[in-house]
Amino acid sequence: MKFKTLTQYLVEQQRQHQAVSAEVRLLIETVSRACKAISHAVSKGALGGVLGSLATENVQGEIQKKLDVLSNEILLEANEWGGNLAAMASEEMQSIHRIPNHYPRGQNLLLFDPLDGSSNIDVNVSIGTIFSVLQAPATAAGREVSEEDFLQAGTRQVAAGYAVYGPQTMLVLTVGTGVMGFTLDREMGSWLLTHENIRIPEDTSEFAINMSNMRHWEPPVRRYIDECLQGETGPLGKNYNMRWIASMVADVHRILTRGGIFMYPRDARPSGRKGKLRLMYEANPMSFIIEQAGGAAIEGRHRILEVAPETLHQRIGVILGSRNEVERLKRYHQEA
Repeated sequence: MKFKTLTQYLVEQQRQHQAVSAEVRLLIETVSRACKAISHAVSKGALGGVLGSLATENVQGEIQKKLDVLSNEILLEANEWGGNLAAMASEEMQSIHRIPNHYPRGQNLLLFDPLDGSSNIDVNVSIGTIFSVLQAPATAAGREVSEEDFLQAGTRQVAAGYAVYGPQTMLVLTVGTGVMGFTLDREMGSWLLTHENIRIPEDTSEFAINMSNMRHWEPPVRRYIDECLQGETGPLGKNYNMRWIASMVADVHRILTRGGIFMYPRDARPSGRKGKLRLMYEANPMSFIIEQAGGAAIEGRHRILEVAPETLHQRIGVILGSRNEVERLKRYHQEA
C-alpha cells in the first residue's frame, strides 16, 4: 500500500484547496522535522543522558526536565532561520522569542508546548509536542512583534497539531480542513498519512479525569462524574470506564482514536480557580483539532476557541471530546 507523505498532503492543501499558504506549509514541515529530532532524543532515554530534572524552573514555576529544555531548544533553532515566522512563544519561556535580525522574517506566529506530559518522561509513558500557528496582525507590519500580537482567540488559528511519542511516533494535524494523522517511518525518515479524516464518535462511555481532585471540583463536574459512576442503573443508562494518563497529548490522542471525554476542569484550590492548562499552548490547539474531528471543547459554559486571551501564559479549565458528553457538561454548568 502506498502512503501519501506529509509534504504531498500539504502541497495538495495549498494548490487544490488554498487551505494553507506556501509559508505555512514550509513552517509545518519545519515543525515536523523538529518533532522527528525530539522523537529521536526521547527514544534514547537513559542512553542519551536525557532523563531526570534540572535545578531550574520554567515560567510556570514547574521544575524543568532535561528533555523539556532540549525540546524547546530544538524547536527554536529549527524555526529561527526559515523565513516563515515573525516570532515564537513557548510554555517554557517567560516572554516571546523574536526572529533574530540576521534572518528573514515571515508573517506567522508559532506557539508550542515543547514536551507535554513531561512528568511521564522518566517512567517511559507517551508524551508529546503541541503547536499552534497564528498570523501576525496586519498592525504588526513594519514594527517589532509584541506579546499582545499573540493574544488572539483560538478561532484565528491557521493550523494546529501535536506529535505523540509512543510505541509509534505520530503527527496529528489540522489546517482547518479536517484532522489527519501521519506516522513516522523511521527507516525512510518520512511522515506518512495513515489516518485520514479522523472523526470522534458523538457518544462515549469513557472519561479521563484525575479522580484524586474530586473533593475540589465544581458541582457540575462532580454531578457528571457521579452519574458516570452509577453505571447502567444511573441517569446516563450505561457503564463508563475511566482512563487517565496525565499526559494531555496521550489522553487526547486516545479520544481521537476511539472517543471519550477529557477533563481538566477548574476547581476550588487557589492554584486551580482559573484552571491548570495553558490556553495558548494546550487548550486552543487541542480544541481546534477536536472540533475539526467533530468533537466539542469548552471551559465550562463557553467554547474555548472563543475565549479572548488576556496574557500569554493564561490558564483555563478544559473539557473536550465526544460532542454529546461535552454538551451535557455544558448544560450542567449553565444550570448551576
